[in-house]
Amino acid sequence: MSEVPYHKLRGITARKIIRALERDGFFYDRQRGSHQIYVHPDGRRVVIPIHHKGQTFPVKTLKAIIAAAGWTVNDLQRLKIIPK
Repeated sequence: MSEVPYHKLRGITARKIIRALERDGFFYDRQRGSHQIYVHPDGRRVVIPIHHKGQTFPVKTLKAIIAAAGWTVNDLQRLKIIPK
């Protein structure tokens, strides 16, 4: 498995991450404050801190979201988050 190129993820919006989660089988479960929780039928759970749908995330937050979703570089390319 190759390293995820986080420098290519700058400028990713909350809307784009949510769409990718939904394409990958996650569904909206609930919200607590500004945190939306998405779950996958296999048990994975991702918390998305949202203040505005068009906001971009700091790299450290994106790393946590990608790790919680269990995505690899191939998954990010398949979901069209980063180019091939």
